[in-house]
Amino acid sequence: MKGFATKAIHAGQEPDPGTGAIMTPVFLTSTYVQEELGRNKGYEYSRVSNPTRTALEQNVAALEGGTDGLAFGSGTAAVDALFHLLAPGDHVVMSQNVYGGTYRIAKMIWEVYGLKFSFVDTTDVKNIEKAILPATRMLFIETPTNPTIEITDLAACASLAKRRGILSVADNTFATPYLQQPLSFGIDIVVHSLTKYLNGHSDMLGGLVVTSNAGVTERLRFMQKAVGGILSPFDSWLCLRGTKTLAVRMKQHCENADAVARWLAGRKGIDRVLFPGLESHPGHALAKRQMRGFGGMISFELGSLAAAAAFLRNVRLCALAESLGGVESIITHPASMTHAAVPPEERKRIGVTDGMVRISVGLEDADDIIRDLDAALHAAGI
Repeated sequence: MKGFATKAIHAGQEPDPGTGAIMTPVFLTSTYVQEELGRNKGYEYSRVSNPTRTALEQNVAALEGGTDGLAFGSGTAAVDALFHLLAPGDHVVMSQNVYGGTYRIAKMIWEVYGLKFSFVDTTDVKNIEKAILPATRMLFIETPTNPTIEITDLAACASLAKRRGILSVADNTFATPYLQQPLSFGIDIVVHSLTKYLNGHSDMLGGLVVTSNAGVTERLRFMQKAVGGILSPFDSWLCLRGTKTLAVRMKQHCENADAVARWLAGRKGIDRVLFPGLESHPGHALAKRQMRGFGGMISFELGSLAAAAAFLRNVRLCALAESLGGVESIITHPASMTHAAVPPEERKRIGVTDGMVRISVGLEDADDIIRDLDAALHAAGI
């Protein structure tokens, strides 16, 4: 299978041999009957592996161009598992605009246990190189970043990491494997919040790691078995349903977001629009080179908390909620929602202002999304 949409529908999934069911069944079982000591049908206990979860792991691994996928109970659980690859005293260089939950895991959990983190502007690879220490063992980037939509050069990061002998990780949640495949640029590990675009329907939680590094796979499989923070069979099934339509959904997300971003960029009262599809975006040329499209995420600046709050009180079609990547448009105030765990002075340093609003542009008619935003801006006096 070569085509992306074909892989999305078929990779990791065969008709059920017993019934011919075209959809992978939900295997709601905790254990499996063994034929005799040391002999089974490939499954022993569902914490270790489950056929529905295996299908999803193989499906997303194929979409990312990796050999192995490992599914966890949430995106943050997947990120946490990656930090288990390290040891006390190890150092991690991270994008300064990572998701607030990733920042929280790093600063409020893992630093307590001896890991060290440096948060830098990874849009310039020179900043990464300067931050690397003798104890650095991992480079963790997001591109596009959440919520400032910055673009990092995947190939340059992978090359630097290989030269310095450190693992490279890319959070590909915003772009999805439809728009970019970090492993193809030389990145070692890709991590996803399955909750977002891969599922696409706002009805499950999950996280997934993809790699072609056998040592990483072995360690993470052990983590799944030993710690047990794995994805349930039903949530695995829900996400498998979602990945089948990923290609068509992402095309429409991109088309709608482009229309909304260009409208916002021309609307009075909007101080700044962050969307890599705009020619004015500093990462536009790079995004055009390493992405198939520009995604469905936009952030824009209203100038103050009061203006943002007044605007968000008046949206109707767009749902004021945390999360992103669903078929519905979801609008968020990063400073008080997704990035509330980040200290105010750090938010200011990285550009997450009190007046910033982030929208995950959904699959509604673009004109209806624009009308809702325009009405809310007018009602807020903007």
